[in-house]
Amino acid sequence: MLFNRLATAALLVAAMAACGRNRVEVSETGLKYQLHEDNEESRKAKVGDIMTIQLQLKNSKDSVLRDTHKEPAPLKLMLQVPPFKGSFEEGLAMLSKGDSATFYVSADSLFGRAMQAMPPGVTKGSDITFNVKVLEVQSEEEYRKAETTAASKQKGVDDKIIADYLAKNGLAGKAQKTEQGVYYVITQPGSGPVPNRGDLIKVDYTGKLLDGKTFDSSVGKQPIELPIGVGQVIPGWDDAMLKLHKGEKATLIIPSTMAYGAQGSPPVIPANAVLVFDVNLIDIRKNTQQP
Repeated sequence: MLFNRLATAALLVAAMAACGRNRVEVSETGLKYQLHEDNEESRKAKVGDIMTIQLQLKNSKDSVLRDTHKEPAPLKLMLQVPPFKGSFEEGLAMLSKGDSATFYVSADSLFGRAMQAMPPGVTKGSDITFNVKVLEVQSEEEYRKAETTAASKQKGVDDKIIADYLAKNGLAGKAQKTEQGVYYVITQPGSGPVPNRGDLIKVDYTGKLLDGKTFDSSVGKQPIELPIGVGQVIPGWDDAMLKLHKGEKATLIIPSTMAYGAQGSPPVIPANAVLVFDVNLIDIRKNTQQP
């Protein structure tokens, strides 16, 4: 009998605590929020921290505007100073690793300053619902250290994947490797010069995943022209294209760490994807806009 009373009391306390966590509250600045999981002993996020979160955005009609659960990787962002009272950033500063919450942010405040009209699905005077689960909170130094460690590990994984790809496609003896780890195979030699960093190059290309699926191509459209070696394309392109001669055709095999990394490029490029580009370096010219 005593056990039953104690168990009932414990359940009531747990239920009351759960209700307290999930009730809608309002901050001093007017942000409406619900805390679902709140570890009060953990360090809360502060401005400048890197947060890794799962995020679901909904409009006032409960329609989903974005859901990172359906994307290749969770969202990573640096916590900024709240841009207005009752902002999402203010809510994030309430949270620590493992916490989850729902924030209701004024659409007028969120979009009204930067846009003359509300985005599709959002009505003036409504709230945008942010459902958040915090997976990690790191200082910038902690984040960079973790990223370096993860990239080093992924580089080894990518090298094995690329070695298998080269062997399977009979390219192992033909592929050359740059200092940065990008592989390239010359399929048609060129006799022209190689580009210098900052030069404008004109290229026809087809980008593919390792399974052969094409995700982008300029062939049959118009070659692209861009400055090379100055960070306007993925690092693997900046690295490998500087090795090619004018008139040369080549296949580039780019490790994920020199492409789109752990974030991928949704919806076409998955996380940690090794990419293959067939390229034709049509022309090289000096960039007159280069300082």
